[in-house]
Amino acid sequence: MTSRLFKKVAFGLALGTALIAPLSLAFAQGAPGKEPVKPIKVDPIQHAQGLTYAVDADITHDPDNVLLLDLSNGGRVAIRLMPEWAPHHVERIKALTKEGFYNGVIFHRVIDGFMAQTGDPTGTGQGGSKLPDLTAEFNDIPHLRGTVSMARTDEPNSANSQFFIVFYPRFALDHKYTNFGRVIAGMDIADAITRGEPPKNPTKIVQASLASEGKAPPAPPAAPAPTTFTADMLSNSQSN
Repeated sequence: MTSRLFKKVAFGLALGTALIAPLSLAFAQGAPGKEPVKPIKVDPIQHAQGLTYAVDADITHDPDNVLLLDLSNGGRVAIRLMPEWAPHHVERIKALTKEGFYNGVIFHRVIDGFMAQTGDPTGTGQGGSKLPDLTAEFNDIPHLRGTVSMARTDEPNSANSQFFIVFYPRFALDHKYTNFGRVIAGMDIADAITRGEPPKNPTKIVQASLASEGKAPPAPPAAPAPTTFTADMLSNSQSN
């Protein structure tokens, strides 16, 4: 009986490791020229007691904590940032957004049924901003469909600028990655992000902004002008 129980526990641990291992390998960030790390004194795990699980889906409420991602696939994703869950991570996302850091950045790692990762200006998964890495703010908020969480390396205190949007619940990530927000509109747009590691034709963030900034979505690229054929062109045709 003891042997059978041990095998079940071992199998469960192995399964959990298999779920999170790909993330650990791909969430590396190592931008050169970063400022020295300045540790932030925070409890590494914020427990559920006193935390708000519910997320306000009204974009007009507290617009300074709504991140808008206008994507190259033609849609807009709205994300409710939750300072209560991870104040320093939310502060970082907002600061980089206001300086235009995310504009033009691709989703460089997108796994069907799992998540879409972005936030690296090099598009390799190895880059980040020149700001110091963040101290982890792990919390009890689960990784559900639409969760937005911070990418990092195997070192817990290494999150910088990269983040990912979860397509389906992945509870193996809980307490291992800092959950700082959730998609409140445009999840269908997130679902349409091109898959690949990296994708051949990656979806990019055309514009990232806060709802409080009131920025309209960028105009779509102009369609190419139709070709006009003249009688001379038809007369000189080399076709049979």
